[in-house]
Amino acid sequence: MIKVIRTEEQYENALARIYAILQESPEPETPAGDELDVLVMLAEAYESVHYPMSASDPVAYLKSKMQQRNLSQTDLIPYIGDKTQVSKVMNRRRELTLSMIKKISRGLDIPIVRLIGN
Repeated sequence: MIKVIRTEEQYENALARIYAILQESPEPETPAGDELDVLVMLAEAYESVHYPMSASDPVAYLKSKMQQRNLSQTDLIPYIGDKTQVSKVMNRRRELTLSMIKKISRGLDIPIVRLIGN
């Protein structure tokens, strides 16, 4: 049963469930797709209170994480594609795809909800 997220443990559990659902690549307007939508909304609501950031900007968040970890755009090639694709994403000329989001999340241990834009 889906509930309001009030604790860090509930938040972590919601992120784990979001990740699990994304592995299934659910279609919109299916039970799994609806569950994913609701969980993402709940996680974002929790984050807005406990981890406030300006507008959801996956590229800005990714750049911040890269800087913290001393990563370069070349380090993103395994997750995004070739050098050209990485450049397009990082310069906001191409959006992250679901496949890219999954790979980045798994490979760089970044919460999926931080990589999903508005």
